[in-house]
Amino acid sequence: MNLVQRRLSSSLPQVIGFTNRSFTSFKIPGESLDWSPSPFLAHGIHVFQCPDAVGIVAKLSDCIASRGGNILGADIFVPQNKNVFYSRSEFIFDPAKWPRAQIDEDFLKLSNMFNATRSVVRVPVLDPKFKIAILASKQEHCLIELLHGWQDGRLPVDITCVISNHDRGPNTHVIRFLERTSIPYHYLHTTKENKREEEILNLVQHTDFLVLARYMQILSGSFLQKYGKDIINIHHGLLPSFKGGHPAKQVYFSSLLICLRIYCLIVFSAISPMYPQLLCII
Repeated sequence: MNLVQRRLSSSLPQVIGFTNRSFTSFKIPGESLDWSPSPFLAHGIHVFQCPDAVGIVAKLSDCIASRGGNILGADIFVPQNKNVFYSRSEFIFDPAKWPRAQIDEDFLKLSNMFNATRSVVRVPVLDPKFKIAILASKQEHCLIELLHGWQDGRLPVDITCVISNHDRGPNTHVIRFLERTSIPYHYLHTTKENKREEEILNLVQHTDFLVLARYMQILSGSFLQKYGKDIINIHHGLLPSFKGGHPAKQVYFSSLLICLRIYCLIVFSAISPMYPQLLCII
């Protein structure tokens, strides 16, 4: 783990994470650890938040390595003058040697050691899949990327339906794909006066979160409160109220109810002006 370089920086990060936070990313080269034969290796993701201290990365690495796991990559964030440590680690492990329940227990010990405010671990092949619904409009590039990621196994979720305010013909490639994969498609014509939010809420009531794939409608505060769960917007921009050369810095120091940029995602929150989540863990 000596490849990790933790630093505080007053400059904005080039790679999007928490706005105006330092960013460190590394990949460990080489093959995985020399394990004995195993039926398969599982992939895990761990998100961690705690007061900044010396030795966090070392203990995190030891927690995984001591069970035979191998870290594939890690993203580390240290907000300037905030004394908070954030990390997201990806690792592989042998479930026969590191059972799922033991993983939770080990990371709980790590959390207690550093008084963590957040410690979340996901093992997509072992954990129940999140149920999501996708909202889209006319432009399809974000929707297609999600569907292909789901088909390839890179997006381990259950897509309950696709909802759109744009009508697509039966012979379009998106509709043909959805029919082949048995994903329901719901066309809801929207107007300035009627955004069809009650119908959308009815369709998504059993989902864990929503994904806006270039959905060109503004969701009302009432919708956010009634839905009450996370809504992730795939978008690369910030709100137009933050103009100029450093919009991310304006966002960070703003007290407005805003969108928080998370990698290529924006999470809307009707409760907090800054939604403190490193990444959508799926």
